[in-house]
Formats: sequence, C-alpha cells, structure tokens
Amino acid sequence: MDKQRADIVISVLERVYPDAVCSLTYDEPYQLMIAARLSAQCTDARVNMVTPALFERFPTIEDFAAAEVSEIEEYIRSCGLYHTKAVSIRDMCRALLDRGKVIPDTVEELTKLPGIGRKTANLIVGDVFGKPAVVCDTHCIRISGRLGFTESKDPLTVEKDLRALLPEDKSSDLCHRFVLFGRDVCTARNPRCGDCPIKAALDGYECRI
Repeated sequence: MDKQRADIVISVLERVYPDAVCSLTYDEPYQLMIAARLSAQCTDARVNMVTPALFERFPTIEDFAAAEVSEIEEYIRSCGLYHTKAVSIRDMCRALLDRGKVIPDTVEELTKLPGIGRKTANLIVGDVFGKPAVVCDTHCIRISGRLGFTESKDPLTVEKDLRALLPEDKSSDLCHRFVLFGRDVCTARNPRCGDCPIKAALDGYECRI
C-alpha cells in the first residue's frame, strides 16, 4: 500500500509541479556544492541573494582554494554560521584541486570532502550526475512523515526508507517537488490541508499532521 500511495503522490506532484528543479542557482557543479553548504540552517532564497557576488569575486575553484577565510566570511555573513561555512568552502575547494577538480559521483566519496554531508551529496549525485538520489531536507522529512512513508525524523533513516519505497528514476525529482509543495501547501505550521491535491487524490487518507 505504501508503494501504491507513493505512486499516487509522485503522479500528483508531477502534475502540480511539472518542473522539478533545484531552488539554488548556480552555473557550475562546484558552485552547487558551495550553495548547498551555505543553505544549512538558511533559506535557499537567502543563499541565492549571496552567491552572485560570491561567485563573481571567486570565479574558480582555484580562487576559493587560495582565498582568505575572512574574505569569504564577508560575502556569506548573512547566511549564518559563516565562519564554519567559510572554512569548509575553502577546504572543499582545496580538496577538489587535489583531486584534479574531478567531483565525485557517489554519496560515499562526496561525503569525504570537507563540509559535504549526505543531503548535499545526494543533491550533487541527483542533479549533476542524474543518478538515483534522496535529498532529505526539512521539507522531505516532514512531508514523508505526514504521508506515512517513514516513522523517523532522522535524515539517514528517512533516506533509507524512501530509497526502499520510491522508484529510482523518480526519487530525486520528487524531493525537489517536496520542497515546492512544502512551501506552498504542506507547510511546517498551519498546513493548507483543504487545498492539498494529494489528500484529494488519496481518497480519504488522513495525513499525520
């Protein structure tokens, strides 16, 4: 039944949100890695306000690797945790240089880079390399729980539960659609259940609000 419900959810959200794209703006894969690092405990909208000037000032991996942490901090201060993020961005780019600027294409290898957790690694694997991925951000965790796809709020457990449930070729795009749906309808507080297209399609299924 869970897989049947998942198929319905996928179908509904594909119709409502036909363009499943990452909310972060970037031109190069390493820029997505940096933007995703900045998004920790920060909104994508805020990150997108910061990165244009940041990427203009540091247009290459080499520029970030050679940068003073204090200068990176000045560009990303409004994203919060700016010192920790600045250090990890610089060190991440140094690690990429050591690899010949080759970005790993697996979650396991990506998480060996400074500042890259499983959420960012899955984002890179899915969006850059087109491989099956499950990006467990707050929207994904919240909505998956409400739909009964998981009993956990632990990101790794939710990822495992969804990998066992979702078709591999749909998983990455569904996570992007969860973000859009989570912002529009299934919000953390005061969700608009009366306007929920999923509830209407699930024929009486009551979400776990």
